[in-house]
Amino acid sequence: MPEKRKFPRVGFDRGVDAWIMSIDGTWRLACKMLDASAQGARLMPASLQGLKEKEFFLLLSSTGLAYRRCEVAWVNGDEIGVRFLKVKR
Repeated sequence: MPEKRKFPRVGFDRGVDAWIMSIDGTWRLACKMLDASAQGARLMPASLQGLKEKEFFLLLSSTGLAYRRCEVAWVNGDEIGVRFLKVKR
């Protein structure tokens, strides 16, 4: 089946450790980033029950220096798809 995505995804065999953090910084949840593209990523959070908001930050470093603002695009079992949001300046 041909790929229909505009941007190809890069897969990570074991997943990349990352964190989901609320916009206001009041909660944080560990996750694995399973694949990513320029527009979004597929994540496996430690717990879907801990995911409290539709919009959040995806932290790619433990210090929070590398991050993307995201929104949930879909949920399938214990995985979620996120869309990276553009920063309005």
